Amino acid sequence: MKALLGIAFSVVACFAASSSFTIDQVMSAPFASNLVAAPAGNRVAWLLNEGGRRNIWIAEAPNWKGRRVTNFNADDGQDIADFAWAPDGSYLLFARGGDFENGGENPNPDWSPTKPEQAIWSVGMDGTPAKKLTEGQAPVISPKGDVAAFIRNGQIFTVTSAGENVKSAVVERSTAKAGDLQWSPDGSSIAFVSARGNHSFIGLYTPSDHKLRYLDASVDRDSEPVWSPDSSHLAYLRIPATSRDFMFHVHREGEPWSIRVADAKTGAAHEVFRADRGPGSLFHGVVADHQIFWASGNRLVFPWERTGWCHLYSISADGGKPMELTPGEGEVEHVALSRDGRSVYFSANFKDIDRRHLWSVNPAGGQAPKEITSGEGIEWEPAPASALVFLASTYNEAAHAMVRTADGKLQPLAPEATPADFPAQSLVKPQPVMITAADGLQIHGQLFLPPGNSNGERHPALVFFHGGSRRQMLLGFHYMYYYSNAYSLNQYLANQGYIVLSVNYRSGIGYGLNFREALHYGPAGASEFNDVIGAGLYLKSRPDVDAKRIGVWGGSYGGYLTAMALSRASDLFAAGVDFHGVHDWSTLRSVYSAPAGGNPAERNTEQEAARIAFESSPMASVGGWRSPVLLIHGDDDRNVSFSQTVMLVEALRKLPVDFEELIFPNEIHDFLMHQHWVDAYKATADFFARRLRSGTERAQPHTEP
Repeated sequence: MKALLGIAFSVVACFAASSSFTIDQVMSAPFASNLVAAPAGNRVAWLLNEGGRRNIWIAEAPNWKGRRVTNFNADDGQDIADFAWAPDGSYLLFARGGDFENGGENPNPDWSPTKPEQAIWSVGMDGTPAKKLTEGQAPVISPKGDVAAFIRNGQIFTVTSAGENVKSAVVERSTAKAGDLQWSPDGSSIAFVSARGNHSFIGLYTPSDHKLRYLDASVDRDSEPVWSPDSSHLAYLRIPATSRDFMFHVHREGEPWSIRVADAKTGAAHEVFRADRGPGSLFHGVVADHQIFWASGNRLVFPWERTGWCHLYSISADGGKPMELTPGEGEVEHVALSRDGRSVYFSANFKDIDRRHLWSVNPAGGQAPKEITSGEGIEWEPAPASALVFLASTYNEAAHAMVRTADGKLQPLAPEATPADFPAQSLVKPQPVMITAADGLQIHGQLFLPPGNSNGERHPALVFFHGGSRRQMLLGFHYMYYYSNAYSLNQYLANQGYIVLSVNYRSGIGYGLNFREALHYGPAGASEFNDVIGAGLYLKSRPDVDAKRIGVWGGSYGGYLTAMALSRASDLFAAGVDFHGVHDWSTLRSVYSAPAGGNPAERNTEQEAARIAFESSPMASVGGWRSPVLLIHGDDDRNVSFSQTVMLVEALRKLPVDFEELIFPNEIHDFLMHQHWVDAYKATADFFARRLRSGTERAQPHTEP
């Protein structure tokens, strides 16, 4: 096993007479993602992660029967993304390897002696094996089908569909990085975003004459270009420039964002929409290929938080008054435009706040959105083809591809991919609960009760905090790989006899702008700690919980809250598992730093913000830490520096506090290797089995492994 581990994997089932399933079994369900419809509408492709073996599957009309078209058969940590269909659907390009979230050096979590590469591959629909074309990522194929543009080291290149004649197309200056390539519908030009640190431009390149232009350049951040159907115009977002755009601070309002439209021939541009001041003045996007959709009737569809909820609006591309398309209390999240531009499909939590269901709406407005799916399932990522294909899950089914046929029936595309020993029938249905935070705020959560839970039995209990913090756990398997895995572990722990409470704490998504942009959250005051205490007290008050055996676990931002729970409330939380958590906000200058060379007032503000950031961190209260903890971290983490765990370990040793550690060399934040998730979860289950077996095994000095 590739880790330093000071414990034995003896996974003790101390709270259940016998385990009905193992961690390996509950983690065995494949995870579907990256669903993309072919332009012709007769095919879809998606990525299926089967125990770390990532492969592309396709299905096609009329029977929509899924089949695998690639054969990568190792859990080697090489991710796949950036799907691009040929115009006629005859082949698909994709990128394999590298870090698709943060970029930089290609990760090597399985310790390969050959340095991993990030390359563009092609796979045909005729059964021929996938082949590697060239180094790069983010391919986009011309509507003519003869050439693809792609990104290599922040620059734009082109390659033929056969993988020949790789050429440099656009050379950006060294401080700029090109991205978001968009071919015009007539195939004559490529629009792209030129990111330049504190500002960005919309670039326009014409391959026929090798000419490059930048449209409507300003000091602001221009992004998300989308072409008009006739290739004559481009619409794009303009986000006002700011020199102090801090992460993890409240962003409820500011200088309003806008939408601009430029003439592709002349470059002349004008504003067609500007957000109102107040709620929604700061842009908040949806999960989609574009943030602006050029729909039929010359309508632009876009997200806006004007009401305090992320909804869809439309406006004429010539300007005018915007029209709200999705009224009500709830958040729009995954969005796609139909091939004819006459319908917008989206997922939302309208009428079902802790799930996602699919809806459609006419971009011209005048009609209420139409509900497509409902019930206890979760549906997202619509891919309109000749039928509506989407991803779905339930409380006992992980993410999988589904199709809604013309007669309205729903059918899975590849049900045979789920192993026979996946314990679907043994999983419990989580219950929606409301808890009261220490300051009185009402917080949503999901409660997992052990099978056969009876009123006369007292169980150990666990609180789970998701990461992000811009996330929301749901009443079923999650649509993100990281949190689908976490849901699996919560199910396993419930099966082992724990009562598990998953908490959707403030600063998460799903409950509106003000909940997400919570006052004094994170490095500005750690207001989420009120939710931590509320969750612990909720469990303590339950007659079926042993108040002396309440643990806590979470990853990333959830690791931060786990460490806060243990450093500030070890009397309430008897043990914890902290996956790659933030332990000192003040070391992350992006959350508080003032501009270089600022005046004395700015320097004083910076010092005060740094002080608050530190006081909002576990390191500020580490002296109160008494409960044992398991620390899990990959040392190539590009989201939360490995040094955050190093500094915590140094402090825990001095106290001393009993800690254990599981370190994955070369692993990144969202573990790339399935085996590392399994090892981490087995260590977590074993740790809680030993540490919560009684109320006495606490506060012992650390012993080096």
